[in-house]
Parts: sequence; structure tokens; C-alpha cells
Amino acid sequence: MSTQTTIFSRLDAAGRMAEDAVLVVILSGMIVLATGQIVLRNFFDIGFIWSDEALRMMVLWLAVAGAVAASRNDKHINVEVLDRFLPGRIKTLKDILIHGFTAGICGIVAWHSFLFVRMSHEFGDVLLGGIPAWLLQAILPVGFGLIAYRYTLFAARDLWRLARSKRAT
Repeated sequence: MSTQTTIFSRLDAAGRMAEDAVLVVILSGMIVLATGQIVLRNFFDIGFIWSDEALRMMVLWLAVAGAVAASRNDKHINVEVLDRFLPGRIKTLKDILIHGFTAGICGIVAWHSFLFVRMSHEFGDVLLGGIPAWLLQAILPVGFGLIAYRYTLFAARDLWRLARSKRAT
């Protein structure tokens, strides 16, 4: 194995561990906050006024971080009805089309969520009693941008495979 392959393997492993750690931290935080809020409300008639809003933001972060983590293995929602019937090169063309389409849609969503976050910044929106909303909403363009990037790489990989298979025949 070359040094370059080892470096990329290690970077990939580090990225996967970071994604998994973010998911674990967010989910654990949600469980602790929700449980704590239930205990405080039911037994002490008190609670954190900001907890519902924080939980909503954590659900958003968890959903986007989960989508990013799912995209690392090309695990988006997929109905593989025709895959077993398609020959190799046609299947590769189908994969190029699907990966390119997914990258394009995620790129569009990333761009529009960036515009949304920028507008939130311009208006000075705040959440959780004073945190600038754009900081918490920034997960949208970052997450969808990462997904678009990954699916662009998948499409490029599939194009490379198709080009190599044509040369081989």
C-alpha cells in the first residue's frame, strides 16, 4: 500500500470517526436534555425555558449530520428494482445519472440554505435567548454542501469506471 493511500485511508477513518462522534454527542445531549426536562417538570414544577427550542435545533443537527453520515457510504434512499437486470455499463450509467442528480439537488439546497442563513444573519435573528440564529442554522448549507461534494465524487468515480471499462473492451 502506498503512503498516499495510507494517508487517505487515515483521513477517511478520521472523518468517519468525527461524523460518528457528532452523532453520538447530539443524540446523547438530546436524551439528557429531554429526560432532565421531564424530571424537572414532573417532580419539581420547573424547567428550562429554552429546552424545547434547543431540542428542535438538536433534531435539525441530528438529521443533517445523519444524512451526511449516510452519504459517506452512498446510503441514501434508493429503490434498486432494475439493478439486478441491468448489464454492468448500463448500471454504471444509471449510477452516474443518480449520483449527478443527487449532487445537483443537494447543491441547490446548499445554496438556498446558505441564502437563508445569510438572511438570518442580516436580520440579526437570535435563538436560545441570544445565540445568533445563523450559527445554529449553518448546519444546513454545510451539511448539504458536504453531501453534494460526496455525490459529485461518486459520479466522477462512476464516470472513471465507465471510461476504463470502455478502454478495456
